[in-house]
Amino acid sequence: MSRRRAVLELVLAALAAVGAVASWRAAISEAVVAPVLAGEPSTVSQVYSAPMLTLSLMLATLAGVLAVVGAARLRRRASTAK
Repeated sequence: MSRRRAVLELVLAALAAVGAVASWRAAISEAVVAPVLAGEPSTVSQVYSAPMLTLSLMLATLAGVLAVVGAARLRRRASTAK
């Protein structure tokens, strides 16, 4: 049971990491900014969505915690099996 739980934690860590990357990429959008002076070209700026960045950081934290706990559980099980 402990091995299954450790593997499940590692799989969930990988899924959380994928979710973190996906939400980070979804947090970025482009916006056209008007020129400061007349006759100058407009520029493109990146705008970040705060809720999506927060979700990304939370998923990255969850992925890290699950990876550490899952790896520790696997190591503990391997050392007690010897």
